[in-house]
Amino acid sequence: MPIDIASIRDAFSEGQVEWRQHALVRLLERNISREDIGKIVEKGEIIEEYHPSGGLPSCLIFGKVKGKVYHVVIGWNDLEKMAYVVTVYTPNLKHFEEDLKTRRKRETTRD
Repeated sequence: MPIDIASIRDAFSEGQVEWRQHALVRLLERNISREDIGKIVEKGEIIEEYHPSGGLPSCLIFGKVKGKVYHVVIGWNDLEKMAYVVTVYTPNLKHFEEDLKTRRKRETTRD
């Protein structure tokens, strides 16, 4: 089942957000506020989804704040309508195409 960005936005507006320690460290390192993350979620878009077996589904949100592009990983508990901010980072061209949304394909080596 796809993750609904509107539900994540509702969770943020209702304070149904848990900040993982890793994300808080990254916010401090990168001088990004929790309010900035809220703006990214509000205006951003889901560019990838992950549905691990045994874990919460999560998504990668692309957004801009203060003229910079960020990716925010959000875990989503649909039953509790709770968002978990896992990490935030600045995407780079090593891993993403020019649009900073499309993940580059890994080259495979042949023996």
